[in-house]
Amino acid sequence: MQEFLERHGYESPTRESGMYPPVYDAFDETRQDVAEFLNARSGEIALTQSTGDGMSRVANAILWDPGDTVVRTDLEHPSSIVPWAANGVNTRVIETTDGHVDLDDLKDAVTNARLVCVSSISRNYGTRLPVSKIAGIAHDAGAEVLVDAVQSVGQTPVDVTEWQVEYVAAAGHKWLVGPWGAGFLYVAEDVIPELRPRHVSYRGVDRDSPALDPHPDARRFEVGTTSAAPYVGLQTALERVASVGVDTVETRIESLTTLLKDELPASLLLSPRPFESGLIAIDDDAPERSVERLAAHDVRVRSIAEPDAIRLSVHAFNTESDIRRFLSVYDDIRRSR
Repeated sequence: MQEFLERHGYESPTRESGMYPPVYDAFDETRQDVAEFLNARSGEIALTQSTGDGMSRVANAILWDPGDTVVRTDLEHPSSIVPWAANGVNTRVIETTDGHVDLDDLKDAVTNARLVCVSSISRNYGTRLPVSKIAGIAHDAGAEVLVDAVQSVGQTPVDVTEWQVEYVAAAGHKWLVGPWGAGFLYVAEDVIPELRPRHVSYRGVDRDSPALDPHPDARRFEVGTTSAAPYVGLQTALERVASVGVDTVETRIESLTTLLKDELPASLLLSPRPFESGLIAIDDDAPERSVERLAAHDVRVRSIAEPDAIRLSVHAFNTESDIRRFLSVYDDIRRSR
């Protein structure tokens, strides 16, 4: 990213091509890299600033009718909640149990719904939602599907052709271990013509068309002049994960989380015992205090609410010694209460 910024700032202004071509080249390359990572077409990828930004752009591009309803679970991040009210859309919430969705409840909830909004992996329990099954139920009811995939991309394979959903929003700063400010949005090719973004600028239109019509592909969601550096960083993050192999990453996460669950007192584990993701929620009476005390020993976790817990994010770069150190320090903390 630094190398790109220096080249763009110091060299590009004095070259015949100027400052815009290097930026647009970086955007094009990033869209292609994201598309390959998700098994999509580059024309189905828009570059955003974050997962929430992508979801908001979808919400502001659908031509809503009075009385339209969005169905979501009670597991969703605020980014999956606030765009609907801002567009005057009704919301129907599915109550889950320990991070799992009852598909019969979903079937009841999607009647007459316009859109179903779900996370592929829940941010609190780390449960993996059955996206393909959810999509099938939604489509049978005539609803589209928007997936918050930020907790999936980088720790487990994501294939949008298998999910068969209309929209997928994610970003590079979580499991891809990339920079902040580089998000991406997948929009299925067949729904793009129906969407009319209300947040528009020159990057979202075909400037060769007399009326400045929206781009025929997902670029219609992109807005204004922005730094290409975060997307250069995103390219690097995607290349790094791909070079290791997402399957390899997932296998290592499974191995480490299995060790953690096997050694942790069963009464404390809130996440599923079988492997679902690297997010592990642990029941704790004073999660914020535990986070502080663990940090004093250079063990970094975070507190969450609903449920009250501490949450570990176990990635492939962690080691068995990391897991054992957490278990030892946390056991000492619990005994000292």
